[in-house]
Amino acid sequence: MAQECQEQESMGMMLLTIYLIIINIIGFLLMGIDKRKARKQKWRIAESRIWLVAIIGGAFGATAGMNYFRHKTKHTSFRILLPLLTLVDIGLLIWYFYFLS
Repeated sequence: MAQECQEQESMGMMLLTIYLIIINIIGFLLMGIDKRKARKQKWRIAESRIWLVAIIGGAFGATAGMNYFRHKTKHTSFRILLPLLTLVDIGLLIWYFYFLS
């Protein structure tokens, strides 16, 4: 019984890790795609979509993309809140892995 519980917990952590990797890649790519579209004066990705991805776990990727592509860096909300959201995400991960595992 304990073995089975440990296996389920391990599987949950693996799935969470995979999810976070994927959502952060998406956050990073959204910034790059939106920057490219801005340069070409094409239809853009809605800021609400970028925020949605950031809020559901992709803040680190979106922040990295913002800095790498130098995109949205003049927007105070992105420049300040995305890194703060990244810190919140990191804090939640530490809490999850430290206290719940």
